[in-house]
Amino acid sequence: MNNKNILHDLFDAYYLARKNKRGTISQLEFEICYEKKLIDLGREIDNGSYIIRKSFCFISFKPLKREIFAADFRDRIIHHFIFNHINPIFEGLFINDSYSCRVSKGTSYGIKRLNNFIRSCSENYKQDCYVLKLDIKGYFMSIDKNILYKKIEDKLNNSNKIKAKQTFDSAWLLKLIYQVIFHDPTKDCIIKGSRENWRGLPKSKSLFCAKKDTGLPIGNLTSQLFGNVYLNDFDQFVKYQLGCKYYGRYVDDMVIVHRDKEYLKSIIPTIRQYLKEELLLELHPKKIYLQHINNGVLFLGAFIKPYRIYIRNSVKGNFYKKIQEYNGILKKDGVDTIDKNNKKAVACINSYLGMMGNFNTYKLRKKMIFKCFSPDWNNFIYTNDKFSKVSLKRGKNADSTKQPIQNNQNDPKIGNIVGIAGFISFIG
Repeated sequence: MNNKNILHDLFDAYYLARKNKRGTISQLEFEICYEKKLIDLGREIDNGSYIIRKSFCFISFKPLKREIFAADFRDRIIHHFIFNHINPIFEGLFINDSYSCRVSKGTSYGIKRLNNFIRSCSENYKQDCYVLKLDIKGYFMSIDKNILYKKIEDKLNNSNKIKAKQTFDSAWLLKLIYQVIFHDPTKDCIIKGSRENWRGLPKSKSLFCAKKDTGLPIGNLTSQLFGNVYLNDFDQFVKYQLGCKYYGRYVDDMVIVHRDKEYLKSIIPTIRQYLKEELLLELHPKKIYLQHINNGVLFLGAFIKPYRIYIRNSVKGNFYKKIQEYNGILKKDGVDTIDKNNKKAVACINSYLGMMGNFNTYKLRKKMIFKCFSPDWNNFIYTNDKFSKVSLKRGKNADSTKQPIQNNQNDPKIGNIVGIAGFISFIG
């Protein structure tokens, strides 16, 4: 193997790829003699014989109806391998307010930034201020692969800073990136679920309807990074050439805050023209939102109003449905089945509580925990005094009265030894 670093980097990529995919069929198959398989994969990369395998295609209905292409675990390793090499390079180029698929960013950061934009621009709601929201029609399915690859190639070949850090010949890396970008996952893919699931899905949201050399599969790590790379020059244009100080973007959801409503109106045609001419993208004509800040703005699952941030109703509804689902499993299959899956349940519950913890939802979290969960869950979990996290009890049938939960209404520092079932009866 000419590039000795390839194998070392492949092992790093493998450990990252399996982190959230342990137990899947393709991951378990790769796990058997994985050292040999990684060595073979490294040789294939080195000699140019690597071939992308079939993807699994299905429709995901939550949070929105989307077409997903799930790559084979072997190819996921390659995605992490590419990501590990080029993400540090592009991280230094992205604007701060590009939130998707970035460490310490994400939806919570984006919501906080927009809230800060509004407060700063309006001088804490003392001045009139307006919010413009824009969306790109069928973004991932409209990305031009030739434009995308040219952006990546130019940056990798022309940056002296990048070349100084390289300890290998990047020709094979560009070849690998080219292969991933121009691979068509719709060819010979494995369809999971009923074909009826695609009924009602707009053509602009399906790779099966995309033009030649257009569109990236939703579900790949590389697609998320490439989506940021594709719009990076646009971000720079809006931020610095149009002078939009209060601008942020999550994937294709863009938001701009400004005191002058007419100015925001005037830049819409300019943005539309840039997207069309430079990136072959279309601004969604039905998703242009321009309102005064007092009317509130919905962004990334949160509704921002003056001095308050509320969680979106659909998130509350999904959390309630998930609780009822676990309640139904407990009632139908009993303690043993739940005990085998309680870690998964707690992880799911805490993901919702963590998301809700970013908003003004103390009373809502309390209500969801104590009024929606079946009393039988008291055998498994308890919560903290802020209702921001639930934890597993050590024993399967542990006595609830011996499991502490800090929940004194007068002094949160004093813990009451009360379980969830006791609190259900307490609050009626």
